[in-house]
Amino acid sequence: MKNQNDYLNINKATWNNKTDVHIASDFYDNEGFLNGKSTLQSIELELLGDISGKKILHLQCHFGQDTMTFSRMGAKATGIDLSDRAIEKAKEFAQQLNLDTSFICCDLYDLTNHLDEKFDIVFTSYGTIGWLPDLDKWANVVSHFLKPDGKFVFAEFHPVVWMFDDYFKEVHYNYFNVDTIIEDESGTYADRYADIKAQTVTWNHPTSEVLNALINSGLELKSFNEYDYSPYNCFKETEEFEPNKFRIKHLENKIPMVFSIVATKK
Repeated sequence: MKNQNDYLNINKATWNNKTDVHIASDFYDNEGFLNGKSTLQSIELELLGDISGKKILHLQCHFGQDTMTFSRMGAKATGIDLSDRAIEKAKEFAQQLNLDTSFICCDLYDLTNHLDEKFDIVFTSYGTIGWLPDLDKWANVVSHFLKPDGKFVFAEFHPVVWMFDDYFKEVHYNYFNVDTIIEDESGTYADRYADIKAQTVTWNHPTSEVLNALINSGLELKSFNEYDYSPYNCFKETEEFEPNKFRIKHLENKIPMVFSIVATKK
């Protein structure tokens, strides 16, 4: 990559290509969502608590299903994402559903130039930070947009998951953030057989990097949890051992698959 913007342009193109495929996929069940189904998982619902009347900023919101679910729960929600195609669709769906949900298309690191508000809750979930090279900058964005005593709620795939090859047979990647990972992929987690090819530029972030970034940005950790399952069936070699709980079949409950964090702004 020649410069900082290369990764943004590459990943933006990838997510623009994925958006329509994702909207049409069973994985996202957009028809169910449009008919009133909540897209939030029990992990984050428990951490969020009652959000009615709260202002929520949802970072890296894709095409906005969770953001609009917050609106349905009585919150005043704003979603941001890098993909202009995803944000365009999010706005369409919000209008169709007559929801007062706001959406902004921009690079997360540039959000302070696009939004001048403070929020009760900043939220981000599942497959987000791997697209970001610098977690200190990320944590500073989180902190910037929180009101004093505001709450950051975060659920994410565990960094241990990203060490393995696609079939979870061998340790293929470094746990620590030492290299930029540039890969060519075909299909997508929501539809493995989709006729799309894309390049992705990602980074692995160990737990210590995540926690220290948040602590250094002035946030106080309230909880850190690890889970031996994923609420999404987005990996290969999985089994559903309980409704909406997926594990890598041959690894059973031996590895953490998701972690969650709640932190507050001092």
